[in-house]
Amino acid sequence: MSSVPTARPRVQVVALLGPTGSGKSAAALRLAGQLSLEIVSVDSAQVYRGMDVGTAKPSCADRARVAHHLIDLLDPAESYCAARFVQDARASIAAIRARGRLPLLVGGTMLYAKALREGLAELPPADPEVRDRLARQAAESGWPALHARLRDVDPRTAQRLSPADGQRIQRALEVYELTGEPLSDLLQGAAADPMPLATIGWMPSDRAELHRRIEARFDSMLAAGLLEEVRALRARGDLDPGLPSIRSVGYRQAWDHLEGATSFDEFRAAAIAASRQLAKRQITWLRSMRDALVIDPLREGAQDELRTAITRAIRLAT
Repeated sequence: MSSVPTARPRVQVVALLGPTGSGKSAAALRLAGQLSLEIVSVDSAQVYRGMDVGTAKPSCADRARVAHHLIDLLDPAESYCAARFVQDARASIAAIRARGRLPLLVGGTMLYAKALREGLAELPPADPEVRDRLARQAAESGWPALHARLRDVDPRTAQRLSPADGQRIQRALEVYELTGEPLSDLLQGAAADPMPLATIGWMPSDRAELHRRIEARFDSMLAAGLLEEVRALRARGDLDPGLPSIRSVGYRQAWDHLEGATSFDEFRAAAIAASRQLAKRQITWLRSMRDALVIDPLREGAQDELRTAITRAIRLAT
């Protein structure tokens, strides 16, 4: 990774990305008031209403002090995707600039950041009829059977998907049925309308310290009422663990615990392990962004370094 964010092609907006538990949101909040920033969330779980504790949403006080966008957009029964994020992020960025303010993307859903940075391949929109039919087939024979079907028509996509990953198997089969082309082939085509970002990676150098922070963060969520939050979601009666919202780290493990599948200690250990695995994947994504400036939040003076980097990137973007 380079020592400065790239300005070629011309940077449009600054993004602060980092693994869960790294403190990126707190770092952004400390700077937002000083630099006239509004925060655009890059988080696939914070879009859901009623999922506050387990997604570490900013408090009401923080949101009153600094404007946040792309939070509380959907009911947990609904689905969100990278294409919708790109559309919503672009609209938020334009609105922020129209007010004379500066947007700062902050989060850890790296797929969304990549989609905005690099653009998305042209894919067909969801077809409810095809999706319903595939869902019925999965209910009858299981997702592994549909995964085997996908392996026949799109082996490259099937190879990278778990047989239990129903959402992505469904989408890959849907795309194939609608276009007659494998999803893997379509994704290799030219991406549409990328948005160059000045990307800053907020990435702790000490993995053991990051793990300690992740554990402490999860225990804070438990103290703040995570189980009560998930209990309320289960009580609605229209949600299930197959939904993208409930598959979010922490929520799926809490759901299983409340169904009696795990003890409290097993639930806590599983959620912390899943959070660590998420952080590992996020770091891998960040390392693949060769133009990103990496700042170690554990290093003395990291906050000042971040302010300097954002200020410099803003000058390139204006």
